[in-house]
Amino acid sequence: MRRVGLILGMAAIGLAIGGYVFFNGERKAPIRYRTADVDRGAVVSIVSATGTINPVVSVQVGTQVSGMIKSLHADFNSRVKAGDTVAVIDPEPFKARRDQSASNLEMARSNVARAKTDLAQRKRELDRVQSLVAQQFVSQNDVDVALTNFQSAEAQVKVAEAQVKQAEAALNSADLEMKYTVIRSPVDGIVVARNVEVGQTVASSFATPNLFLIALDLTKMQVDTNVSESDIGGMTEGKEATFTVDAYPGVRFAGAIRQVRLAPINVQNVVTYNVVVAVDNQDLRLKPGMTANVSIVVAQRDQVLKVPNAALRFSPPQSDRAESRSGEGKPVKAEGRPGSGRPATVSGESSGQTRKIWKLGTSGDLEPMAIQTGISDGVSTEVVAGPVSEGDQVVVGIETPRGERRTGDLPPGFGSGQRRSSRDRGL
Repeated sequence: MRRVGLILGMAAIGLAIGGYVFFNGERKAPIRYRTADVDRGAVVSIVSATGTINPVVSVQVGTQVSGMIKSLHADFNSRVKAGDTVAVIDPEPFKARRDQSASNLEMARSNVARAKTDLAQRKRELDRVQSLVAQQFVSQNDVDVALTNFQSAEAQVKVAEAQVKQAEAALNSADLEMKYTVIRSPVDGIVVARNVEVGQTVASSFATPNLFLIALDLTKMQVDTNVSESDIGGMTEGKEATFTVDAYPGVRFAGAIRQVRLAPINVQNVVTYNVVVAVDNQDLRLKPGMTANVSIVVAQRDQVLKVPNAALRFSPPQSDRAESRSGEGKPVKAEGRPGSGRPATVSGESSGQTRKIWKLGTSGDLEPMAIQTGISDGVSTEVVAGPVSEGDQVVVGIETPRGERRTGDLPPGFGSGQRRSSRDRGL
């Protein structure tokens, strides 16, 4: 009897421990999903870019002659008119060259007069010899020599006349260089930059030095932006654009695309295109060179169904799928990821992609839905077609209880490894 009682006692203790473990042991918490509503509203697709504010027309004023700047007649922000003097180069070296060219011209003209006098003398000698050869007072050789001298005198006159034209051209060139020592504004406008000082020497070579930068009209400005090739398809002339500048926080300036330039810009194998946005600057608040953060409206849809982009990125965890196959946990009725793991692009219109989203069924199971998407604004995406309606709740993520952290997420030196180290130290 004593042995039977001992056996029954041990069995009772085992049942008690098994029941405690069964009812109070570790249980896996059910997965809770975060959801969001499918609502109706406007979706605006915007392309963002960074650009620089520049005048519509700006003229670089250089010099065609080399020399030292003698005086300046325009400064920063000076208003000038076409023909106004903006700078003067020291004309003294050019005056000396002009005087030398003028003296060379006088010398050439004197040579012409002397050549013509010699020609007249050779003409008289030829006439005299020709009259004497008929009476046989001179030989035919004398006639040939006189004729040769006459023709040589004629050629010398032509050479002297050509030297006169050459000297005249040199004089005209010297006069033109004298004229170029006075630098004038080619247009009406405002001096934006002045790059020279009095006494500075400028050299005219293959690269003309930039002395002044004159903006034609600062009331009409433009923003030069670089748009990537993936977004350039939605850029057309006339589209609205807004931008901000750091000088006026919170103020948005309006403009419109004036030109989409076809010349590609390739920097480190990244291709962009210059999109020019025209801006009205009547109040002159915008200054050349300011950095503008531009937003260009590519497409807009009003009062359409839209889903959060997080719903397009969500897919059930692999653990739930494994449990569904083993019959444990909450089953998932349909497996599979959305057609693309990337959110809809912000720029341009998508070509009606078919995407997969998930919703909670009446029994709490995940149910997939295939929808056709349209444009996106980076937060929400338009629903073109699909079995969704306003007010439906779609899954956007999994809720994680606060404070819950997996051992694999702990930093090195914590968790089970830390406990093992403690036991090792105890040994």
